[in-house]
Amino acid sequence: VGFENFAKVFSNSGGTVNAALFGRVLVWTLVWAFFATFLNFFFGMFVAMIINRKTTHFKGFWRACFSMSIAVPQFVSLLVMHTMLQPQGAVNRMLQTWGWIDGPLPFFTNATWARVTVIIINLWVGIPYTIMQITGILQNIPADQYEAAKIDGASPVKRFFSITVPLITPSLFFVLTTTLISTLQIFDVIYMMIAPKSSALVDSQSVVMYFFRNAFEYSKKGYASAIAVLLFVIIMGITAVQMKLQRKWVNYD
Repeated sequence: VGFENFAKVFSNSGGTVNAALFGRVLVWTLVWAFFATFLNFFFGMFVAMIINRKTTHFKGFWRACFSMSIAVPQFVSLLVMHTMLQPQGAVNRMLQTWGWIDGPLPFFTNATWARVTVIIINLWVGIPYTIMQITGILQNIPADQYEAAKIDGASPVKRFFSITVPLITPSLFFVLTTTLISTLQIFDVIYMMIAPKSSALVDSQSVVMYFFRNAFEYSKKGYASAIAVLLFVIIMGITAVQMKLQRKWVNYD
């Protein structure tokens, strides 16, 4: 059919083949990717730096605690959280018992609530990975540089911005970019947290879920494949920018 399926992406043929719907899904996916990536990145970096400090005791214990969410299969954690956030789940019942709310919160029935919920839940499964990655990067910084700066009278803030940031920036940028790319391809968190028949799913689905539903629920595999190719082009563009900046930072050019 040539480029007919790609033309449908930007046309209004009705139903799920709708440019306006695809536009909303794409914008939400980009918003999701931005918040999920940077929240995971900065919270993970913050926790990793606290654990890596010399004054922090029981470093292995704290790292093991955060590693537990990685050891437990992700779909198990998501199913447990999905059950806890139901109208009669543990969270709503507990908040009602405490008198904080009068009725169950619409975690999965309201689009705004559903979007915020999946972003917060993603922190549980995303932050530990970031902690593990950044911990490895921080442990490769020579300790004698910090000792020399401390002898020269540099404050902790000065040591952070003069030693830590320049040395970890290239590696952190790689971690940030790969996290962003994986977040753009998110499927399991949204699919398992929000019921497929929920009214909030239309406004909370990602691009991957959108072409998955078109391919396997609505039997529009050609249209779904066109969307997948467009997502690939977006990811390829992000990867090209990352590689360009990475070469600049590590002096490959």
